[in-house]
Amino acid sequence: MGSLGWQEIIIIFVIALIVFGPRKLPELGKTIGKGLAEFKKASNELKQTWDDEVRLDKEKEEMSQILKETSVQASDILKDESSPAVPEEKAETTVEKKDS
Repeated sequence: MGSLGWQEIIIIFVIALIVFGPRKLPELGKTIGKGLAEFKKASNELKQTWDDEVRLDKEKEEMSQILKETSVQASDILKDESSPAVPEEKAETTVEKKDS
């Protein structure tokens, strides 16, 4: 189904003129125009809502990944702190106190 040419548009206009009459045709045109404008507005709102939802899902996924990485890093830090090794600073202060 291709686009309408001038001949098809004229035929449709003449048929509409015969069916609806010259008085109701402008009113019908306004109604159709308003309907198309409302449809376009609704479709744009739907598209915007869809884009927002997709963006929020991506952000949620990224935040989940960041939380996983943070929890892994925190558990690594906790494992390092729980090891019985004595830090060098504490060892040096212990030696200094004995010398005094």
